[in-house]
Amino acid sequence: MAESGGAQGERQQMDGSGEDRPDAWDPFGRPLFGGPEARALSRVGVVDIGSNSVRLVVFDGAARSPAYFFNEKLMCGLGAGLGETGRLSPEGRRRALGALKRFALLGQAMGAAPLTVVATAAMRDAEDGPEFRAQIERETGLKPWVIDGTEEARLSAQGVLLGWPGAEGIVCDIGGSSMELAELRGGMVGARATSPLGPLKLRDIQGGKKGLTAYIAQEIEKLAAGLPQAPRRLYLVGGSWRAIARLDMERRGYPLTVLHEYRMTRKSLSATIDWIEANDPDELRARTGTSADRMSLVPLACQVLKKLVAHLKPREIAVSSYGIREGLLYEQMPSELRARDPLTEACRFAEATSARIPGFGKRLYNFVLPLFGAIGPEKKRLVKAACLLHDTAWRAHPDYRHEVCFDTATRANLGGLEHWERVFLGVSLLHRYKNSRAGSRFEPLFNLLEPAQLREAEMLGKAMRFGAMFSSEAPDTLAELRHFPKKKRLELILAAPAEPLFGEVAEARFASLAKAMGVETTVKLRKH
Repeated sequence: MAESGGAQGERQQMDGSGEDRPDAWDPFGRPLFGGPEARALSRVGVVDIGSNSVRLVVFDGAARSPAYFFNEKLMCGLGAGLGETGRLSPEGRRRALGALKRFALLGQAMGAAPLTVVATAAMRDAEDGPEFRAQIERETGLKPWVIDGTEEARLSAQGVLLGWPGAEGIVCDIGGSSMELAELRGGMVGARATSPLGPLKLRDIQGGKKGLTAYIAQEIEKLAAGLPQAPRRLYLVGGSWRAIARLDMERRGYPLTVLHEYRMTRKSLSATIDWIEANDPDELRARTGTSADRMSLVPLACQVLKKLVAHLKPREIAVSSYGIREGLLYEQMPSELRARDPLTEACRFAEATSARIPGFGKRLYNFVLPLFGAIGPEKKRLVKAACLLHDTAWRAHPDYRHEVCFDTATRANLGGLEHWERVFLGVSLLHRYKNSRAGSRFEPLFNLLEPAQLREAEMLGKAMRFGAMFSSEAPDTLAELRHFPKKKRLELILAAPAEPLFGEVAEARFASLAKAMGVETTVKLRKH
């Protein structure tokens, strides 16, 4: 793509004002990240005082699909020994207080104050919880909100909705001292329940292995009462679940180690739990980069998950990296913002802040869409996302732009994307900058796509490659693509003023697109 397209293009490039024109909104809808409601959420700080860890997250960026401006966690073990003593761990209190003092200062420096602070099972169950809450407020200025188990379940479920707007099923959030379930139906949180099934609490159960097994089975039966059986999907939230999912990836040799939206079957999960039990924990920890503190909780978490899955019998198991902290951000969103597609909003934000000509993605989308015929909304949103992201890596070295694009699509914090969709976007953007993918270091990831999906992603990428260099401002008004699948023909209809734009390089890229599609080409001039 050229650096600019005349004075108007230069103005859009410098200040992003292309997004302010009404004709730039459709078919995506007016972006909300520039509005006052979204700007109010542009930097939100949340502190989660859990039974096992204390974490500060500062969200920034496109409010509907937020970027993590800052993320720090300390494994304090506040709830260690709580089942025996009824009190918080003295060492855990000391470490947590030190972390909270640091977080309070960081929040002020980053413009995220006042921080929203929530405390969960350990603080609500410990007899010295109120005393520690008062100490935190006195020594840090932070005001912890100690929530009960059902509220914890609601917020975690809202976090899942942040990344999965249409989520249906049951959310299971495991912490150090408790585990919660919440039903999701029709974009709303339904029935909720809480239990003492956190790994730190389970360490204190008497009766050996037999006693522990009986206790877990009894608590799960009580926990799941009143919730639907055989849900469409079980959403797993919490560090112990993510550690198990990462081990599942390792056992399977899965090529994309992005935990969010990772899917497992009951059969696969059962095999992984058996595999974990049969292998040395230190070796597994080294292979997956899991911390020693987290790995020590995995065996107990495995026992809980095995019983839970056997009881609920979900059709699919999915991992959510979004939980209570993201749920608190979702809590502050107006309904209009909640209703937006997180993928499209994030890509709009990326284009507005990183592309050479913000607003061009919409025109490119209009130009390439005729190639895909009557596709549904799910495929359209992927085409939109690719067109919006197509030029956001332009500052990278030309030899590596295709790699930067692929990495961005497959590993960036983009909500509402299944793993195959990440790879589809990655392949499309790779072909935006590179004609061939042969010999790519990303080849193992290509196996997550069906052959037809891989061909379609290549077609989209080469169509963007052609459209972006054909015209730096308005390919959708200067030319039209027409695809006739049955005749295996691709037509390019040029407006008269655009005829000189179809030079040798444009012709070569058009030919490359046609080859990827397996069609013959025709070039015509528009008659009027």
